Amino acid sequence: MFLIIMILYNSTDLKIGNIRIGQKTEKQLLPDALFMQYISCIERKEYEKMYSMLNEQSKMNNSLESFVSRNQKIYEGIEAKNIKIKITDRNKDQNNETMISYHMSLDSIAGKIEFENQAVFTKEKESDYALSWDDSLIFPALTSNDKVRVSLHPAKRGNILDRNKKVLAGPGTASLVGLVPGKMNQDTGKDISKLASLLNITKESINKSLSAKWVKKDSLVPINTMEKLDEAELLTNNPSKETLEKKELQDELLEIPGVMITDTEVRVYPLSNAAAHLTGYVQKVTAEDLEKHKEEGYNSNSLIGRSGVESLYEKELKGQNGYEIDILGSGGEVKEILVSQPKKDGLDITLTIDGNLQKNLYERFKEDKSCSVAINPFTGEVLALVSTPAFDNNDFILGMSTKQWNQLNKNKKKPLYNRFRQTWCPGSTFKPLIGAIGLSTGAIDPGEDYGNVGDSWQKDKSWGGYYVTTLHTYAPVIFENALIHSDNIYFAKAALKIGADNLEKGLDRLGFNQKLPFEISMSQSSYSNSQKIETEIQLADSGYGQGQILINPLHLAALYTVFANEGNVIKPYLRYKENPEPEIWLKQVFSTEVANRVKNAMDKVINSTNGTGYAAHQNDVKLAGKTGTAEIKTSKEDTNGTELGWFGIFTEDAGAGNPILLMSMVEDVKNRGGSSFVVKKDTAVLEEYFSDKE
Repeated sequence: MFLIIMILYNSTDLKIGNIRIGQKTEKQLLPDALFMQYISCIERKEYEKMYSMLNEQSKMNNSLESFVSRNQKIYEGIEAKNIKIKITDRNKDQNNETMISYHMSLDSIAGKIEFENQAVFTKEKESDYALSWDDSLIFPALTSNDKVRVSLHPAKRGNILDRNKKVLAGPGTASLVGLVPGKMNQDTGKDISKLASLLNITKESINKSLSAKWVKKDSLVPINTMEKLDEAELLTNNPSKETLEKKELQDELLEIPGVMITDTEVRVYPLSNAAAHLTGYVQKVTAEDLEKHKEEGYNSNSLIGRSGVESLYEKELKGQNGYEIDILGSGGEVKEILVSQPKKDGLDITLTIDGNLQKNLYERFKEDKSCSVAINPFTGEVLALVSTPAFDNNDFILGMSTKQWNQLNKNKKKPLYNRFRQTWCPGSTFKPLIGAIGLSTGAIDPGEDYGNVGDSWQKDKSWGGYYVTTLHTYAPVIFENALIHSDNIYFAKAALKIGADNLEKGLDRLGFNQKLPFEISMSQSSYSNSQKIETEIQLADSGYGQGQILINPLHLAALYTVFANEGNVIKPYLRYKENPEPEIWLKQVFSTEVANRVKNAMDKVINSTNGTGYAAHQNDVKLAGKTGTAEIKTSKEDTNGTELGWFGIFTEDAGAGNPILLMSMVEDVKNRGGSSFVVKKDTAVLEEYFSDKE
C-alpha cells in the first residue's frame, strides 16, 4: 500500500482517471488518491459522487442540490475538459487535517486555464478522509457570492467579393419582427393567429418562441425576419408596388399589441437570383451540424455555409469566435480574468467572377432553363457561373415559409437545380473536338471531299432504318466547310474513320471520366453509359455530339481554350489572384498546327456569312466559336423529344482587352430557333460586356 501511494506522490503530471488502490474502497483512500478521484468525476459529470466525498461541515454549508448546481453550471458552462493535476506538496498537521498543494490545468471554451491551489482533507473517523469544500476549490479567487461569466465575442463572417471588390455576400440590414409578452393582450390567441397569417408562419412556431425559458415579460422575443422597408423610396413620388405592399404589411403588424419591429444585421446577397447557385447561402446550425462539427467553434447561434461558395470556403469565411471567462464579484465587477481568447474575423474571399457579367447573363436567360459559363481563355479565370431559373438566396436568410419552399420544389423549371454542375448532350459544339482528334490521328484529311450525299445518310443496310441527317448542303464537303455549316454527316463519317478505340483514347486525354480540377465539384463528363463505345451507330452519333456523349459546360469551356492556346488546355479557377498566371491542365493534347487549323474554321463559323454563328459577329473584336443543337429523345423513334441549344464563343487574341470565352446551354429550344435562340442572347451579353470594358 505504501509503495503504490509513493508512486502516485512522485508522479509529476497525472492525467485524472478512475483511481482504485488495491482492494480498498474510495472511503478508505488516502487524501492524494481521494482528491484525484474527486477531480476525475468532473469530466464524467458525477457531481453527486463528488458531494459524497465532502466532510460533514461542508455538507452542512452546502446542500446536495446547491453543490451539484454550482459545479455543473461552472464546469459545463466553460466546457471544461482534459483536466489534469500535479500534486506539488502535502502537509499533515496535528488536528487530523492534511493540506494538498497542487497545480491544475484544464481546457475551456476560451482556452487553457491553469492555477495553483490547495485542498484540505479532514479525518472524520479513525480511518476515513473527507474533503473540506468551498467555492475556492473550483477557482482560488472564487467565493460563494461570485459568479463565473463566459463572454462571447462573435467573429464577423468574411465577405464574398467579385473581382472588382463588389459584394456578392456580406452584412446587411433587415427588419426583425418581435413580440414583447408584457404588452400583449391577455387573450393572445387571436393576435397570434393574425401574426402567423401575416408572416406566413405557424402559430406553433410563435408559441414555441414565447415559451422559451429565457423569456420575461419585458423581453423582445424574435419571431421572424423580413426585408427592410426602403423608407427613402417610400418618400418618392412613385414608390414601387412592392414597397407599398411592404409598408402595408408593416402597418398591419404594428397594429397587433406587443409587436415591435427593429433593425437587425443579416447576411445579404446583392445579386440574389443572379448568383444564387454560385454563392449559395448560410443557415443557422442544426443539432446535426453541431454533432458533425464538434470542436470547430460552432454554437447554437452560429451560421454555417449550406451550399455554393458559402459552403466551399466555410472554414475561411466563418472565422473564430472570441471568448473570455471572468470571475465577477457581487457588484458585477470583474475580479479576475481566468482566460481570454481574442476573436478572429473570417477572411474575405475574392472570386474571379465579374458581377456585372454574371447579372447580365442571368437577366438574358432568367426565363429559360439554362446555364452559362464564362472564362478568360488565356488565364483560366472563371468570369461567370449562371444557372436559370434560380431562387433568391436572401429568402433562406430571412426565413423561408413552407409555402415558398413548396413552390420552389414543385416548380417544373426546377429553380433549385444547379445546371452548370451537371452534364449535358453537347450536340454540334462537340465537333471542333472531334475534328481535332481526327486531324491529330490522321483519320481526317482536311482537304478530302466527302462528297454531297444529301440531307440523310447511313453507312450501309446494316443500320436498318437509322440515318444521320443534316440541315445544310454545300460544296466541297471538306473539313473547314463541314464545321462552318455544322454538317452532322461529315462528322459521323469522320468518327467512323477515327474508330472507337482512338476516339475513346482521345476523349480520355481530354479529361473524360475524370474529375474536373476546379474548386466547385462538377459532374464528370462521359462518352458512354458502359465506359465503351459499343456500336457503329453510337460511334457515328458521337462524332456530332450525340449518342451517349455527356459533358459538363465548364469542362467544355475549358476544352475550347485548347484552340486559343496552341494545343494546351488551361485549368479553370475561381479564387482571384492579383497577377494571374495560366496553369496548363492538359499539356499539348493537340499540336499547334491542329489547334490553329480548327480555330481558323471556328473563326469562319462566326465571321463567314455562311457560318451558323454569324449573328454574333463583331466588327471590333475577332471571335471564333461553334453553335450546337442536341436532340433529347427517349428512343430513336421518338418524334416528340426536346432540343438543347448551345453556343460557345471566344476572343482569339490574347492581347485583346478583356478576353472572354462564353459557353451557354438552353433547354427546350425546339421550335424556338434551336441554337440561334442562344446565339441571339449571348450576342447581346457580349456586346454589353465589350461596351462596359471600353
